[in-house]
Amino acid sequence: MMVRGLVVLLACMNLAVALWWALHELPRTEPPPPMDSGVGGLVMLGEAEAPSSTDAVELAGIPAPMPERPACLSLGPFTTPAQLRAAVNALTPKVARIQFRELPATELRGYRVFLPAAGSREQALATARELAARGVRDYYVVTAGDQENTVSLGLFRELANAEKRRDDLRAQGFTAQLEPRTEQASQWWIDIAAEPGLDWAAALGGAQGLEAREAACD
Repeated sequence: MMVRGLVVLLACMNLAVALWWALHELPRTEPPPPMDSGVGGLVMLGEAEAPSSTDAVELAGIPAPMPERPACLSLGPFTTPAQLRAAVNALTPKVARIQFRELPATELRGYRVFLPAAGSREQALATARELAARGVRDYYVVTAGDQENTVSLGLFRELANAEKRRDDLRAQGFTAQLEPRTEQASQWWIDIAAEPGLDWAAALGGAQGLEAREAACD
């Protein structure tokens, strides 16, 4: 009797579990409707293909074959990295070998007109008062640095303007001097090996400020 009761209990429990699953069956998900024409769907980040290298970077030009008897030249000077890069890109397909070199250079920034340093600041100030008394304008006494106690009479881009300022002051009896203003900079030269007669200037769209020097074909 006890066994029969246990069998009936287990049967009831199985029936209850089956009924629960039937009542709680998850609804079926319908596929999403088709996207309108011209509208892209979402793509998981891991599913997206990485761009090819040709999409990310510009392909470099292919150099020309090395001639039997190449002409080797150094072209320059190029004064900015952008100018250098544009020249290398323009020349690469037309030459068999190309490389560039960076060299230190001194760049002219204009001209300075001044009176030489006085023995003391008081003497420099006295010279400045004399300039003012004679109607000279646009000057100042340098009070520090390697030009201390000089009297600056102006900075000029054009040499002709600087020379005129110097000569005007000398005509009034002042020992005005002129010197170039320079600073350290970099310049670049491009070394190429190419067919003799290459019109490198035309390849660069002009050669203003540039020159070509013969070089050894090492």
